Amino acid sequence: MCYLYSTLFNSLDQQRYQITGLSADIMRLIIQYMYTCSVPISEDNAQNLLHAAKLFCIEGLAHVCCEFLEVHLSSENCIGIWRIGELYSCSNLRYHAYRFILHHFGEIAQNSDEFLELSYTELCDIIEEDELNIRQEDEVFESIVHWITHIPDGRQHYISFLLPKVRMGLMNADYFMDNVKNNVLVKGRNECNSIILEGMRALFDFNMNRSNPNFSNPLSRPRLPFAVLLAIGGWSGSVPTNAIESYDVRAGCWVNVTLEEESPRAYHGAVYLKGFIYCLGGYNSMEYFSSVRKFNPVALTWHEVAPMHFRRCYVSVAVLDGYIYAMGGLDGHVRLNSAERYEPETNQWSLIAHMHEQRSDASATTLHGKEQCGVEGLAQGPNSNGVLVVVGLGLERPTSRVYICGGFNGQDCLFTAEFYSPKTNQWTEITPMSSRRSGLGVIAYGEEVYVVGGFDGVSRLRSAAAYDPLNNTWRVVPEMITARSNFGIEVLDDRLYVVGGFNGTTTTDYAECYDVKKDEWSVVHCMSFFRSALSCCVVPNLPNITRYSAHRGSGARPEPPVLQEDPSPSHR
Repeated sequence: MCYLYSTLFNSLDQQRYQITGLSADIMRLIIQYMYTCSVPISEDNAQNLLHAAKLFCIEGLAHVCCEFLEVHLSSENCIGIWRIGELYSCSNLRYHAYRFILHHFGEIAQNSDEFLELSYTELCDIIEEDELNIRQEDEVFESIVHWITHIPDGRQHYISFLLPKVRMGLMNADYFMDNVKNNVLVKGRNECNSIILEGMRALFDFNMNRSNPNFSNPLSRPRLPFAVLLAIGGWSGSVPTNAIESYDVRAGCWVNVTLEEESPRAYHGAVYLKGFIYCLGGYNSMEYFSSVRKFNPVALTWHEVAPMHFRRCYVSVAVLDGYIYAMGGLDGHVRLNSAERYEPETNQWSLIAHMHEQRSDASATTLHGKEQCGVEGLAQGPNSNGVLVVVGLGLERPTSRVYICGGFNGQDCLFTAEFYSPKTNQWTEITPMSSRRSGLGVIAYGEEVYVVGGFDGVSRLRSAAAYDPLNNTWRVVPEMITARSNFGIEVLDDRLYVVGGFNGTTTTDYAECYDVKKDEWSVVHCMSFFRSALSCCVVPNLPNITRYSAHRGSGARPEPPVLQEDPSPSHR
């Protein structure tokens, strides 16, 4: 309980106000904010400050508290923050917390105590969403069982209402029969029999019509993807193309999202950074580009940003610590060993150290790995002679590096590789690859750098290898199904995807993916366009994801609320 004193009409008489639900510390911060327009916000006081700000109609402080809570959303607190947004009518906070729940559902359902306290209505709202981010529908069923068994006596009857929210037609048939149909909560309940029959019918229909699935059936309608893979530009037939396709991993198909106002380009680089897609360099059959174009995937607009210092066709690109790196390439005359990086905040490119090799048609990636360290974390104690000794424990510390592999120097396809360290502004050569590779794909996958395909000077390759930075060694990875060079490569949904490229005879629309857990490649639905010299990037967490995904026949999800201006100090 808090007391507030006010002196009236310059007299010595004081009015005493009793304010319930607020501590003296929170009231002190409120008064501080009213005088200074600033206040220290922490995870310990943010919710109480928001309550006080709403109580006293201090919208400026409420806005700041909501922003703080949005930044600090986690699997442990997101459901509570979602409820806070609802309680205080904070539409943006409620929206972002709800999206966080949808996008991290698997982790929340397994580990969050808040999940077990969800009401039946709240759980229904979440699990019936198309945007629920899960790889397998099994996760939804298991989350329901987990929620019910937390209070079995009070919740068992909900199984017949929650089970129809599970998209049973998307399940593995063996899992459905063994784990759903025969589950102790389901088996023997007469009200579940018809639901199981509908699930079996949906499962049969979906498997029989995989080439032409019926997404209108709610039991077999795929969830929306959390992230999409974009395949941008490239060489199609005898000309460059401006085609952009989006791969919907949940529906397993490509969607044409081409914007006609974008000009064609091939042999370029594409990266995603802080909500924007950047297309760098390339070639349009007449001109070698130094230009850089920035695409807003929500507003669907293109903008020109600062050009690179050099024209770069066959450029290698990567993102590290908020910077975009562009390396090597062909300027129209010579292969380059120069490299530069772009800072979006200043819209400026700056040159960095030159690579050891001239490289065009190479490929690059960023690996946030670990390195052995004998300096940090020290063990100490006396030796046999009683002398104090200090011994490095060989601990591992995180490192951030840009790796570039292979390429063409104007005479030979290269098997060399090197990495760049921003801390030292130096390139360091690593153990060479076992094969020469130009037009290869390079990508960080797990804690290793993968090199895939390419051209060795004689033929297109199917082979792949993975580099371990801790041991500076390469290991063999199973071969791709299709030999190819100059293709797109990315990691999506914990799988490594390769799309398009040149197979030695023609450009291709073939796509495939590698699953490190299964240690095997599998075929992916073909793109709509035959093309090579394309570039790919993965774009996560789009509020307009329905534009980049296959039509489900279920209507579009509402767009996020418009952010309001922060009130000026005079209105706080």
